[in-house]
Amino acid sequence: MFDSLSQKLQRIFDKLKRKAKLTEKDIDLVLKEIRVALLEADVNYKVVRVFISRVKEKALGKEVMESFTPAQQIIKIVRDELVYLLGETSKGIIIKEPYPFLILMVGLQGSGKTTTCGKLANFLKKEKGKRPLLVGLDVKRPAASRQLAIIAEKIGVSYVIDESGNATPVELLGKALKKAEKEGYDVVIGDTAGRLQIDEDMMSELEEMERKYKPREILLVIDAMIGQEAVNVAKTFNERLGITGFILTKMDGDARGGAALSIREITGKPIKLIGTGEKLEDLEFFYPDRIASRILGMGDVLTLIEKIEKTQDKKKQQQVANKLVKNQFNFEDFLDQLHELKRMGPIENLLSMVPGLSPGTNIPQVDEKELAKIEAIINSMTKEERRHPEIINASRRKRIARGSGTEISDVNRLIGQFKKMKKMMKRFKRMKNIKTGISNFLPF
Repeated sequence: MFDSLSQKLQRIFDKLKRKAKLTEKDIDLVLKEIRVALLEADVNYKVVRVFISRVKEKALGKEVMESFTPAQQIIKIVRDELVYLLGETSKGIIIKEPYPFLILMVGLQGSGKTTTCGKLANFLKKEKGKRPLLVGLDVKRPAASRQLAIIAEKIGVSYVIDESGNATPVELLGKALKKAEKEGYDVVIGDTAGRLQIDEDMMSELEEMERKYKPREILLVIDAMIGQEAVNVAKTFNERLGITGFILTKMDGDARGGAALSIREITGKPIKLIGTGEKLEDLEFFYPDRIASRILGMGDVLTLIEKIEKTQDKKKQQQVANKLVKNQFNFEDFLDQLHELKRMGPIENLLSMVPGLSPGTNIPQVDEKELAKIEAIINSMTKEERRHPEIINASRRKRIARGSGTEISDVNRLIGQFKKMKKMMKRFKRMKNIKTGISNFLPF
């Protein structure tokens, strides 16, 4: 999401690092470049003006001007101000009694609101142990309710939709709340109607639901790729409703990211969650300090660790470590590790969280097609071949290549790399601890 902005800021700071001392003129030039970078990233011009003013005030302080490492001081100031801009701390969503806890999801059509309702229900069920109930409140678009029902069935949660075609959204929400209270659901998530643009009927409908049922959270779902328009949408909804926070979708896209850096400053309301992919598991808490570090190329180790802990089976990883130590690692283990890695999301996204690998510049290019080819080759092996790679002779390699739709040279390369990896692991036999994970031995 912030690749372009991150690259520009990295270049600005690289030039700054060459200077042993800074003058006020140097700082003015740096701030001018940062201002341009933020504007090009679609950050609201009012937000940019305030941000630059804050950075300048601190950058002209005595400790920066007289410092032996002025570049580091400036980078720290910029990072601190980015964190402040993004909201300082993660508010998240705290589900508490009395139940049912009502969350209204609002937003324009096309923002990914219905899918985000499913993601939130899935998140609360799996991560927080809650029992959510989804309710489709867009009665004018049956396709929206049907989509919500399909998602609900996929993640195994209950739902309420208008199958009669006669209920109003306000009536339907009342019905869902009664069901939740009667059947013991902790959370009710309302997928409200969306329009291509803000209209009076939609807003009046939302205001009536807010007035009658007093939701504990009203979350505005915004497509992070719409740029400056996100600020106008956020302002309008915030003025008409008691918005408690935002969920930004498509944060894994290639947009410039200005929405995330603008809406909190403009509205005073926090970004609570972000959608980071198309899967129903791709919803995360928004951590301002981690996002700021990622923008400045400092990585995001905490999020990376959380992803690993969430997706990887510790017992299985220990078994892999033992096999590596005993030189018993085979292609079945390799395939398991590949699946573990894929569950964590796009590899480039994972690498961008590693400190020192700034987006678009230092990150090794990982060809997802190459990984699919590796998987196809291993799947074309027999169980015996996967467990005992040493039996794979010339005729077997020919059959594996034919079965996987690849060339014999592809099969030879994979087996060669696998042998090199095993030979390398022999050197570590006496080590008590080996860090596992496919990233330690895949040929990037």
